[in-house]
Amino acid sequence: MKSDRLLLALVLAYAAASLFHHAHNAAFLGDYPNMPAWLTPGGVYAAWLATTAVGVAGWLLLRSGYRLAGLGVIALYGALGLYGLAHYGVAPVSAHSPTMHLTIWLEVVTGTLVLAGVARKCFGMRPPSFSPCARRRRGTSRRTRRPSRSPSAR
Repeated sequence: MKSDRLLLALVLAYAAASLFHHAHNAAFLGDYPNMPAWLTPGGVYAAWLATTAVGVAGWLLLRSGYRLAGLGVIALYGALGLYGLAHYGVAPVSAHSPTMHLTIWLEVVTGTLVLAGVARKCFGMRPPSFSPCARRRRGTSRRTRRPSRSPSAR
């Protein structure tokens, strides 16, 4: 499906931006302000692998027909991109270099785009329903309609 390709492109863009941020974080860990002393470059890469595993799991669920679960897990994956903003919680904006800002914001923006892609896939161009992500069979309606009687059956 076309919307699946768009969502996949957004997920891959976020994965790349997240890797870029984590690789920069690992390479310049000592330069990032107020990072915990116990954090190592290997731990940073492990965090990226764990986060990316969430995205892969969501995509596999979606492609396996578990639409609602898959979209929910992919949304969680996108939301994890917002965690990059935690850098600004431990140190002021002015304490970060321009490259740090670039990697943080690329991750945040692409994670947000994944969330938007999930919302678009859920709601699309149709009005929201009780279960917006659930796919209905063609030809069915929300209400059960009584079969109409033909004039000859009266």
